[in-house]
Amino acid sequence: MKERLTDALYGLGWGAVKKLPEPVAVRLGRQIADRTWQRRGQGVRRLEANLARVVPEASAQQLARLSREGMRSYLRYWMESFRLPAWSEQRIRDGFDPADVHHLVDGLAAGRGVVLALPHMGNYDLAGAWVTTKLGVPFTTVAERLKPESLYDRFVAYREGLGMEVLPHTGGSAFGTLARRLRAGGLVCLVADRDLSASGVEVKFFGEAAKMPAGPARLAAQTGALLLPVTLWYDGTPVMRGRVHPPVEVPSGGTRAEQAAAMTQELADAFASGIAAHPQDWHMLQRLWLADLDPPAAPRGSAGREGERR
Repeated sequence: MKERLTDALYGLGWGAVKKLPEPVAVRLGRQIADRTWQRRGQGVRRLEANLARVVPEASAQQLARLSREGMRSYLRYWMESFRLPAWSEQRIRDGFDPADVHHLVDGLAAGRGVVLALPHMGNYDLAGAWVTTKLGVPFTTVAERLKPESLYDRFVAYREGLGMEVLPHTGGSAFGTLARRLRAGGLVCLVADRDLSASGVEVKFFGEAAKMPAGPARLAAQTGALLLPVTLWYDGTPVMRGRVHPPVEVPSGGTRAEQAAAMTQELADAFASGIAAHPQDWHMLQRLWLADLDPPAAPRGSAGREGERR
């Protein structure tokens, strides 16, 4: 029953919100965010606890204000995502302004293949739609199977409608397809700031141990593709901002596992730089640091998975 209700609510969002005038959708999103923040449920409390590690010098009052802005940013993501299928191509082109995109363009022009790795910041669906619309470049991503299956199908159809190829994450079986896309000079985009599986790589993140997926680094090391971290944020305007960070290079020595670990740490450092600059736009409402986790979860595959439901 709960799964059917969840699917129905998402269906209502995609069906109704996209028909609202944009100013109305913006106001609605802020109202929902503020009410959710005021109730201080588990997700809001976890967001605040995570932000406390990002800005350890912040007072309780400052953290509360930051978490409120974080919920507003999170609801902006959802309201934009519900409305993206109704946006014109020009609205998508105008809706995102990334810096240093030459790293991506040059990498694709060289025919090497490119892996874009992102944290849960801003609206990566909008960034993806901008890539397919503005640059005219299709790409492949991975989606974790959601329950009910109809909800997973909604997400796949939504992202395919934005020009993305979406592979199911089923125990790492997507890795081979992603590698083939990269060897053919294609683009792969993966959300890569949280992994609780047995194959995740332990990194230092804001000074403490966390796990992140090894998939992006492994793909780059094995295929010769360029690995580019990307961070996203809002600046109070209708336009989302972003930055394509310099490439993460494959170390010259060490085993493949050691190379993947070093590269994943570089990804974590790049993510941390973007999150520290724009903490309110990091939508991490789950436990991340190992010190916060319950006893280890049962192993799950993690080879380049797209991430979990936002």
